[in-house]
Amino acid sequence: MIPNQWYVVLASEQVRERPVGVTRLGEKLVFWRDAQGQVVCMTDLCVHRGVALSKGKVREGCLECPFHGFLYDQRGRVVTIPANGRRAPVPERFRVRYYPTYEAHGLIWIWWGEQPPADLQPPRFFEDLTPDFSYGHAYDLWDAHYSRVIENQLDVVHLPFVHYNTIGRGNRTLVNGPVVEWLDENAFRVYVFNEVDHGQVPRRAEEIHPPYPLFHLEFRFPNLWQNYISEDVRVMAAFIPIDDTHTILYLRFYQRFLRVPLLRELVNALAMPFNVYVAHQDRRVVITQRPKASALVGDEALIAGDRPIVEYRRRRQALIEAARRA
Repeated sequence: MIPNQWYVVLASEQVRERPVGVTRLGEKLVFWRDAQGQVVCMTDLCVHRGVALSKGKVREGCLECPFHGFLYDQRGRVVTIPANGRRAPVPERFRVRYYPTYEAHGLIWIWWGEQPPADLQPPRFFEDLTPDFSYGHAYDLWDAHYSRVIENQLDVVHLPFVHYNTIGRGNRTLVNGPVVEWLDENAFRVYVFNEVDHGQVPRRAEEIHPPYPLFHLEFRFPNLWQNYISEDVRVMAAFIPIDDTHTILYLRFYQRFLRVPLLRELVNALAMPFNVYVAHQDRRVVITQRPKASALVGDEALIAGDRPIVEYRRRRQALIEAARRA
């Protein structure tokens, strides 16, 4: 994983009144809401006797350990040890690691790194997914490293083969480009120009000029993706790392062509089985990839159509190296 990044790790609906224990980015974490309803994230391990704090409860705006009642505040510090008396001072060593959180758009991010900068800025979402969109959603577990799941959604070559009877219909096996357009240092778009092979030579990306079609893919580091289908229809995905071999693909179908309550929710819900079916066509193949995690330098023999994947790997490697230097 890339350190020092904001990662989407949960949907807001998953953290309610009770603590929630999950594995994210290879760590066992507990999420809970304080007295103001703000999401808190800490290591799911009591500093005292090593039990899971997620089995406790929220009390007095703090997280109470289920074993001996230690109370933890929002920064992972023990503020009360009941056995010592409510007014007894608590030694500084009684604390667990906590992660900064951010909640917006029905999503929960954590800043995963060693030391958050003093001027830590909130994560960015897709500005064009405005509040007039509604959505349906689904959670899908993959036996794959999150980098492989991301690359699959940037792969324009596989469509007529993996999705021959769904989104890849039409036998458009010849890949022109594709064009990769960087929006800033951590976000880029992919424009797709696949067509039926009649013996023509594919156009290089440099030979394809604007204006580009409305349809495109957009990726934001470290783990957000959008399929811009039309002005009124999108598919969004968060690639949530569990550990080095498992990922949750959190899918949303967004639309604003139908805004009537109840009917809107029905359409959103009915769209999800198809989107999950398409994802499972991908999953069947991606879980067989070796090695589990992708890398900038490896044994794969890439082709021109893999340009979005190469661009992703280059920036991912640069971010990892920058975090190491920091």
